[in-house]
Order: sequence, then C-alpha cells, then structure tokens
Amino acid sequence: MISLLLDHESDPLVDPTLGEGLPCHTGDPDLFFAERPDDLERAKALCADCPARAACLAAALERAEPWGVWGGEIFDQGVVIARKRPRGRPRKVAA
Repeated sequence: MISLLLDHESDPLVDPTLGEGLPCHTGDPDLFFAERPDDLERAKALCADCPARAACLAAALERAEPWGVWGGEIFDQGVVIARKRPRGRPRKVAA
C-alpha cells in the first residue's frame, strides 16, 4: 500500500488537498452523476481542461466505476459510452 501511495504522491485522487480548484471539487458534484444527457455533457465539458483528467479516468477504470462522469468520459453500468440517451421512447421522425 505504501508503494502505491508513493507512486501516486502527486495524484489529486490520492491526496485530496491536490484536488482543490478542480472542476469536480468546486462545482456541483451532482452534475457528474446526473440523469439528464445535457447535464452529463456539461460535466464532460468541465473536465476538458482539467489537469487531473487522465489520472481520474485511469482510476475510474481501475475501480470499475458503475456510473458518472470520470476523466471526461461517461460511465454507464461500468462501461464508457459516447453519450447517454434520454429516458423514454425515442421521438418519432416524420417520414
């Protein structure tokens, strides 16, 4: 365990004080676990320039996160998906 911490000593996911100022620490945390696709897209946009993005995504994959936005990607049932579809039936398209 100690070697794991030493390998990640500059990782904001291991040291919470390094996460200060990151979008997921300063904004609404519920946005990163929202149901609405447009909210999830806003969360992804907040991750775009985050310095912890790569570490966040790697850690989420390692932990097999079941849902939410991690490292700028949407996780749904433990799988990274490009976008989340809205709930309900798809709209009919006029022919």
